[in-house]
Amino acid sequence: MKKKVGFIIACCLILCQAYTQNLRLPAFFSDHMVLQRQSMVNIWGWAKAGQQVKLISSWSKDTLSVVVSGDATWRTQLETPKAGGPHSIKLVTPQQELELKDIMIGEVWLCSGQSNMQWSGANKLQEILDILPGSSNPNIRLLQVSNIAAQTPQHNIFDSWQTSRPETVRDFSAIGYFFAEKLSRELDVPVGIINASWGGTAAEFWTPKEKILANEQLTHYAALQKLAPRKPHQPGVLWNGMLAPFAGYTIAGSLWYQGEDNTIAYGGYDQLIQTMVGAWREAWGYQFPFYFVQIAPFVYTQYKKPNAALLREQQARTARKLPRSGMVVTTDLVDDLKNIHPTRKKAVASRLADLALAEVYARPLVDYKSPTLQDYTIQGDKIILSFADLDGKLLVRGKEITDLYIAGENRKFYPAKHTVKGSRLLVFADQVKAPTAVRFGFTNSATPNLFNSKGLPVSPFRTDDWPDFE
Repeated sequence: MKKKVGFIIACCLILCQAYTQNLRLPAFFSDHMVLQRQSMVNIWGWAKAGQQVKLISSWSKDTLSVVVSGDATWRTQLETPKAGGPHSIKLVTPQQELELKDIMIGEVWLCSGQSNMQWSGANKLQEILDILPGSSNPNIRLLQVSNIAAQTPQHNIFDSWQTSRPETVRDFSAIGYFFAEKLSRELDVPVGIINASWGGTAAEFWTPKEKILANEQLTHYAALQKLAPRKPHQPGVLWNGMLAPFAGYTIAGSLWYQGEDNTIAYGGYDQLIQTMVGAWREAWGYQFPFYFVQIAPFVYTQYKKPNAALLREQQARTARKLPRSGMVVTTDLVDDLKNIHPTRKKAVASRLADLALAEVYARPLVDYKSPTLQDYTIQGDKIILSFADLDGKLLVRGKEITDLYIAGENRKFYPAKHTVKGSRLLVFADQVKAPTAVRFGFTNSATPNLFNSKGLPVSPFRTDDWPDFE
């Protein structure tokens, strides 16, 4: 028996030794991948300690060399050319040679969040099912990250890049795919999109645990998340399992659609998202853009307060305060207020793409953002509102603005009338002679009808901070 155990241990040691001597890469450095164009991109992996790894790219005459560290890891940077491809990269050690093929150089974006980001043709989303026959496109590459939670930061995932074709597009994030398709078409470059999303998950799960525990308020709110068999429930576990492995893989920016599961703890959402994004940017080493979707109207029967409206208020605050961020408003894209998964994902993706086209790629777009409340003044029996991110005029679809209310010092709100003067909105009501506050679309399920000249809805808002919501 002792001889048998000894033989097994010896075999394991031989296998482990051979394994650690092998040149290996994380799974996402694979055939069909997209590397960020005209950048110094990071590339890393494992090999035998002390040996030399050479990198030879098809677009360069130079050979890069890096010496493997004592813990059998190596990391270097590779300068990428203008958009194009396909290219290849050879990696050579004294014992081994690997070649990565069909590499495209273009734009790389990361999308993350919960089910509205995850939603795909697998959920019978008709917008995706309709385009599947024509979805083969060598200029679009998809990386679907498996739903795996972990208690500690991981160094690898189980997924690699795939080219866009019906069988890979069907189960991929609809928003991610439509974003990549529009960006590739408008810029005429390859686009790689990484989807790391998981339905029903809170933002705390996507934030490094130590960042949550370092803040008393965030720790309190995180404790409100309840255990459920279909999802994890601990801070940091999705950061560990789904994002940390490729932190540093050079990206142009990130997309985020999440918040429904944080309506239970709306009060700290702005701080939470700023903490999360700060941690992501710290791990990547630069301030990449962060564009996100405001949660859609929905009938939340479990709340007495307008928790969703209060969370949207937090999201609008994030859009104002967080550098290099932008918010898409969706109050006009919901056909069924009892469906928490609105089906119009292509329009959401198009609005996200416009943010990127205008702010990252310097396209001369006008009024590409939804207006948000900037300031207000009280003049007699009227409150005059002005808006940020509004170059043109305000437009009302209908005779009166819906979901618009005004109140005086007694805090009793009445349906309001309005006058539009270019980019300003005058609000008043016969019942309120001395107004003090306005609320617009400030319910869980409001779908108001005020837009900018390009048809983007004005973000819901309130001018007060009263706790009354009767």
